[in-house]
Amino acid sequence: MTALHVSTPLIESVPLGSITGARVYLKLDCVQPTGSFKIRGIGNACSLACSDGSKALVASSGGNAGLAVAYAGRRLGVPVTIVVPDSTSQLMQNRLRTEGAEVRQHGVAWDESHALALEIAAKEKATYIHPFDDPRIWAGHASIIHEVNQSGIVPDLIVTVVGGGGLLCGVLQGLHEVGWSNVPVMTMETEGAESFALSVRAGKLVTLKSITSIATSLGAKTVSTAALDWIRKHEVIADTTTDRSAVAAVMRFADDHRLLVEPACGAALAAIYEKTVPPRYKKIVVIVCGGAGVTPGLIDQWRRCVGLSGEEVPS
Repeated sequence: MTALHVSTPLIESVPLGSITGARVYLKLDCVQPTGSFKIRGIGNACSLACSDGSKALVASSGGNAGLAVAYAGRRLGVPVTIVVPDSTSQLMQNRLRTEGAEVRQHGVAWDESHALALEIAAKEKATYIHPFDDPRIWAGHASIIHEVNQSGIVPDLIVTVVGGGGLLCGVLQGLHEVGWSNVPVMTMETEGAESFALSVRAGKLVTLKSITSIATSLGAKTVSTAALDWIRKHEVIADTTTDRSAVAAVMRFADDHRLLVEPACGAALAAIYEKTVPPRYKKIVVIVCGGAGVTPGLIDQWRRCVGLSGEEVPS
């Protein structure tokens, strides 16, 4: 089976390292064909589904997961239907259609789009591709850690974001597969989308009433059960940041590395820029998960939305 993702660069960041005093390495999944890590797991799930005889794919995501399914469907030669919530930008809808997907708009939040997508898949005898809660997706995302391992760099901390939990499950699975079960993972979310952090504190799944964060890519009101189960088997440091800090990190990262990422990705970068990573860690890998829904114009909108001026973002 041919992988639909590419092996991405792992580079040392001198600007971020100078902030923490640690060696900081960036796993640049922002350069995947779809602009985000999602193609790893979703590409794997789609490829396996088609290998098993699926003739059509359905997904529910107005963001990176939906784009990954659309891209996979085009590469695999099968039709794709994507159900997106009302909040999905026209930019992203256009990108989905450019990949050949049929786009249907339904619901205020992902959960409502998800329900309709399940109905469409059942009616059309298509395969539904969940955006994060699927072992095939976790197995695909685990490839991130395998690539880090192959680089020869052994981190003492992995920093990542968590939304629905698919990336986290894959990262943790990968760590155990390569024998790094002692390497802790620091997860970052923005306030207003922190379903995982709240669940960790409560010791049970917590469902948010709504997503109020600007980082809509983290927009799962309930994290997957599998993600929460991992905290009993692996050290996970669940932390949060503000929208303002996430957007400031996006802006600083663009200056430091000339790469554009979404506020969801900025949440992980904020752990470095805001110095919230515990100082005992000296070799850190940050997963730069990327984001297809980002342009210079959108960054400017996010900046104004959180009340930042260019002068307020330290260099």
